[in-house]
Amino acid sequence: MKIETLSTFPHMYDSVMGESIMKRAQACGALDFHAYDLRDWTHDRHRTTDDDPYGGGQGLVMKCEPIFEAYDDISASGPAPYTVFLTPCGEPFDQGMATELSSQERLLFICGHYEGIDERVYTLADRCISLGDYVLTSGELASMVVIDAVVRLLDGVLGDEGSAIDESFYDGLLEYPQYTRPASYRGMEVPEVLLSGNHAKIAAWRRSQAVERTARLRPDLLKSANITEDERAFLLSLHGDTL
Repeated sequence: MKIETLSTFPHMYDSVMGESIMKRAQACGALDFHAYDLRDWTHDRHRTTDDDPYGGGQGLVMKCEPIFEAYDDISASGPAPYTVFLTPCGEPFDQGMATELSSQERLLFICGHYEGIDERVYTLADRCISLGDYVLTSGELASMVVIDAVVRLLDGVLGDEGSAIDESFYDGLLEYPQYTRPASYRGMEVPEVLLSGNHAKIAAWRRSQAVERTARLRPDLLKSANITEDERAFLLSLHGDTL
């Protein structure tokens, strides 16, 4: 997969894309990443990417000309990129969307800054995404989260191919509790079933824990989660009509 970003602070990606899973993805050839500097498409000596908003108001708005010019140049080579904007007006991001994006051949993230982006630029968008109902300094930060969630789903990126399947939200549920050595620490014990070596019992325990934890911490997820009638009856016995 090819992933590109267009922003006024491209070096913000250096540390994130140069470490851990993102570094491994590039090393194994699963990811081709490039961060473009929007200022390279400006034409004044101050390399201006923003201006005062029409109608007055606080802050600055990102200009449309450099973004359109940059998009034209970037998309001219290779297949047309699937273009993503990070904005509070976008669809809420979730694991399902990460899976959809991971099937794209080429992604381009256009990142806003300041008070916003000239509305005309959104005509370039294939998708607008929001991480949640809060305000960040820039779209770069939000795009890093989306990129990370997408790249870890690419074939060959995770060392254990089952890792992505076992994680939270893969099947609509939170992940089950995890433990490692020592088996006993400060009076806290690892559940006996995990020490039993009985893989069938361990799998059943993990599933029940994932279902119960989701009901307790994120009951909203159960509406779309894939749970059985027996599991639903079990949850009703524990939580009653609060689900």
